[in-house]
Amino acid sequence: MQEWQEYYNSRKCSAAEAVQLIQSGDHVVFGHNIAEPQALIDAMIENHDAYQNVHIHHMQSLGEGRYTAPEYKDNFHFDGWFLSNGTRQCVAEGYGDVTPNHYSQPDKFFNEGLFQCDVAMITVTPPNEKGFVSLGVSVDYTMNAVKKADRIIAQVNSYMPETNGYTYIHVTEIDRFVECDQPLRELILPKLSDKELAIGEYCASLIPDRATISVGIGTIPAAVCNALKNKHDLGVFTDMMSDSMVDLAEAGVITGKYCTTNPYKMTTSFIMGSRKLYDFVDRNPDVVFMSATYCNHPFRIAKQSNMCIINSAVGVDLMGQIVSSTIGEMQFSGDGGQPSLTLGTALSTDHKGKAIIAMTSSVMDFSGNLVSKITPFIAEGAAVTLTREDADYIVTENGIAHLKGKSLADRSRALIEIADPAFRDELIEEYERRYSRKY
Repeated sequence: MQEWQEYYNSRKCSAAEAVQLIQSGDHVVFGHNIAEPQALIDAMIENHDAYQNVHIHHMQSLGEGRYTAPEYKDNFHFDGWFLSNGTRQCVAEGYGDVTPNHYSQPDKFFNEGLFQCDVAMITVTPPNEKGFVSLGVSVDYTMNAVKKADRIIAQVNSYMPETNGYTYIHVTEIDRFVECDQPLRELILPKLSDKELAIGEYCASLIPDRATISVGIGTIPAAVCNALKNKHDLGVFTDMMSDSMVDLAEAGVITGKYCTTNPYKMTTSFIMGSRKLYDFVDRNPDVVFMSATYCNHPFRIAKQSNMCIINSAVGVDLMGQIVSSTIGEMQFSGDGGQPSLTLGTALSTDHKGKAIIAMTSSVMDFSGNLVSKITPFIAEGAAVTLTREDADYIVTENGIAHLKGKSLADRSRALIEIADPAFRDELIEEYERRYSRKY
């Protein structure tokens, strides 16, 4: 038996035993998104009476976030770097926190002590013949947490795909192993609407052959990828990847031939989608997983050829101020990679970068009322994600507004033209009041 196998076997234990490494007051960082170690989190919650004021940190989560329930507020304090369905309520009710950050800076934040990690709880593949495990679907900030953690607890899950790139950790770096196979969570999107399909077509018209793309996940990004099926030789350099990109790769649309970084490869920081996506990346040398800092650093984005990024937003005002993470005062999610990606395209060395905000022109609010996403002013208390100077392309189902280089009056006019017709009259009224001229 090799030494690493002896080490591994000597540190295998149950989830209940593993979470005893957590101490009151610790800062615990979970693996990101699909890579959350479900069995370890459940065991930690079961052991809640043993803890006081354990700080929980992570970005986006598909989990239930049971540790944020009010009955555990003396045991666990959630301080998130991005909010999701399971973690939003504790922040809204005042017994949880959110720390604004750029997705491109986790290594800087960990190195400077701005992000703390006493315990990293991660999901990994079973070890290979040399004793290395893979972080699988999420490298992003997770590897940074692993490198800074005092203690590392790993759920070893055979459902986790083994991925290529900056994903490997030797078993001798890990303190406890809990073998527990659980199917990875999947995100299955609903059927695309006519509005979303129209948005996809407009976005695709802005993306040339041989472009490098960064597209997130959701119905609008899926619609964009659907509309790209007739493009040629696209490359992928993105912070996240979804099923839609697999479809493009399998159709031969994505080749990476003209990628500046990692040519002929698809480069990403994490993935989220269906089992089809997880199987696609498993031991696939054509997909490279790197840290969020690598994939989202503005300088590296700037070097990509024909870099086109597609993000979404909560809303935009007539000056072009873009709000992506708050609804009024309520923190809804986080800015993620949007600011860094946008800055990267603005600095593009080939002067061909495009930052596209794609969104429906209106949406139903929490009360069931139709509201415009293009508004005279941003809502009171809302946080601006991208300033009016940052705004580039805004796309709705009604068309494209290119804001760069336009005066305030001209950009307002361009935005009104792509707004929901039901709200255009009031937007025109504000336009005429503000600029003292007829629309």
